[in-house]
Amino acid sequence: MLVERLPLGALETNCWLASYGAGQSLCVIDPAGDADTLLAAIGDRHVAAIVLTRGHFDHLGAATALVERTGAPLMVHRLDAEAITDPWANGGLGFGFEYEAPEPDRILEDGDVVEAGELVLDVLHTPGHTPGGICLYAPALPGDADAPHLFSGDTLFARSVGRTDFAGGDGRALARSIREKLSVLPCETRVHPGHGPDTSIGYEARVNPFWPRG
Repeated sequence: MLVERLPLGALETNCWLASYGAGQSLCVIDPAGDADTLLAAIGDRHVAAIVLTRGHFDHLGAATALVERTGAPLMVHRLDAEAITDPWANGGLGFGFEYEAPEPDRILEDGDVVEAGELVLDVLHTPGHTPGGICLYAPALPGDADAPHLFSGDTLFARSVGRTDFAGGDGRALARSIREKLSVLPCETRVHPGHGPDTSIGYEARVNPFWPRG
């Protein structure tokens, strides 16, 4: 599996280009902004899916340009779908950014699968930061030496978690999401968050003060 990180937009949100290998179709996760930079990084590669891990403005600033250029389907969880087309609901106008995305082509639910070529990503609904926040999990395949990968959006960061003091935030829901959906993943799972550096499930289990104990 190939994973490319692009910190984009005013908040340097991590946009991820994920594929099963060289020459394979891409899944673009959180096209946060700086459309020219993102499109240049993609080049002539085929984009099979565009996924928003939540409906906040800093995760979708380049979504319109990416959809128009590639024609790839835009996907988001049902509970954040309305927010992505409304600069008030996605929080952008509160920070001076009038960002919005097109209507989604596919509504995601917990347990769904997103495919890009041979890449298969499991949708984990992890509310708390937003009602429709999701993570995308790529389990290690039989015989594959690579570790599993988790694209955690703003659910889990290195040594921290997403804020819950914005509209729609819920601290108890976030704690439950981490306990029920993330803490059960293999320790070697590589975590690619929405902001900041990569980490792993095992490392966060040891050092993250928000990790469930006992």
